[in-house]
Amino acid sequence: MTQETRGERIAKWLGRTGVASRRDAERMIEEGRVKLNNQPVTHPATFVTSDDIVQVDGKIVDHPQRTRLWRYHKPDGLVTTHKDPEGRPTVFASLPEGMPRVISVGRLDLNSEGLLLLTNDGELARRLELPNNGWLRRYRVRVFGVVDEARLASLANGSVFDGVRYGPIEAGLDSRKGDNAWLTVSLREGKNREIRKVMMGLNLHVSRLIRTSYGPFQLGTLQRGELEEVPGKILREQMPRAPEKTAGKKAR
Repeated sequence: MTQETRGERIAKWLGRTGVASRRDAERMIEEGRVKLNNQPVTHPATFVTSDDIVQVDGKIVDHPQRTRLWRYHKPDGLVTTHKDPEGRPTVFASLPEGMPRVISVGRLDLNSEGLLLLTNDGELARRLELPNNGWLRRYRVRVFGVVDEARLASLANGSVFDGVRYGPIEAGLDSRKGDNAWLTVSLREGKNREIRKVMMGLNLHVSRLIRTSYGPFQLGTLQRGELEEVPGKILREQMPRAPEKTAGKKAR
């Protein structure tokens, strides 16, 4: 049986539709929210072909479209989630009408702004988030407090604050005016609110945080709330390679 006739694993298929990441799709399956040809799906390795009908929460899911990626200038005051239990405005509700269902590549918290990548393909989102891509994420950060440039530079060796170990962070002072300063901060793999917590460990309060790049993709001249699709040719050129699989024996 060929791959075409066998189809594609349903969790991966759902990821490519933009309904959810593969991990979230597997959780949906466990919760009994997914049906294939009107039968409950009980295992994420179930296969889907072009003739099948898939439903999530009773709604038919369209078959995956071509993979697309957008650069979005997220304003502060929006949460990066489809539904917020506190009723706060969301990134996805702010997008223009006619946009397909998309998910974000990583997140920016409520008070952060700048470049947020959006895609209709959950598999692509997963690949772009993988730490082993080594992609640098760069930020402009405004802080309040006295900047100790030596301590700032020492973050490149990793750091520990409040018992939490953080990986290497490249941070440098750009300008200073009174008790306010602008920093450029770069990291390759970040924990939740990492920059804010690390700066707090240096007795600095972050008053503004703007992501200016994510790997090869730049915020550029995008205005707040503006959205621009990445051309397919550029997306294909910048895509990280899928990890190689070794068969039979471990690579030496």
